[in-house]
Amino acid sequence: MNVLEILPIAILGAVCGLDFVSFPQAMISRPIVGATAGGAIIGSAPEGLLIGVVLELLALDTRPFGASRYPEWGTAGVTGGAVFAAIGGARPGALPTAVFVSLVTAMISGSSMVGLRKVIGARASATRDLIESGSDRAVAGLQLFGLTADLARGFLLTLIAVSIALPLAGGMVQIWGLPATFSNAAVIGLAGAVAGGSIWKFFTAGTRTGWLFLAGLVIGLGFVAVQ
Repeated sequence: MNVLEILPIAILGAVCGLDFVSFPQAMISRPIVGATAGGAIIGSAPEGLLIGVVLELLALDTRPFGASRYPEWGTAGVTGGAVFAAIGGARPGALPTAVFVSLVTAMISGSSMVGLRKVIGARASATRDLIESGSDRAVAGLQLFGLTADLARGFLLTLIAVSIALPLAGGMVQIWGLPATFSNAAVIGLAGAVAGGSIWKFFTAGTRTGWLFLAGLVIGLGFVAVQ
């Protein structure tokens, strides 16, 4: 794929990266959404959905609270979905390779958010006097700067990640030695274990999460039974 073909994927990654913690926080940055859309751009939404489900299981353990450090799954989901669909999801090694690409992208993208916070903090310090004086223009300008910078961050990261990962992932599946059944089962099993551990934390945290989960499960099963 050339740069022009990757541009739509990068734009999608920018939007999903922006949604993760900035705006509009409408859950389009969830891996299952970003990966499905990334696969759809390549021409295979079902393959994007498949890896999106796996990444969603891994992302359940992420708590994006405040200024804590965490993986950024918006750009990672788009990158993983696009790479998985591009190299052929049915090929042996495609799923573990694409998941690895997504994990690396998520970690790098998470680190980039920390750097972006420092840049925004420096910008806020430079305009502190105007902000403290009640300047609407200074406040709006700072917010617009942060949103634009976050959008550019997601765009560049997705563009670079997909450009680098596609040839490397294609080469990896060519030399992959294990059958797809075994490698896929291992990846899905590990993802399920991570998700199970995350859910267990909720149930043992002394909150009402467990009861709410059971209530939702009962209500959902009730709707299914009625249908």
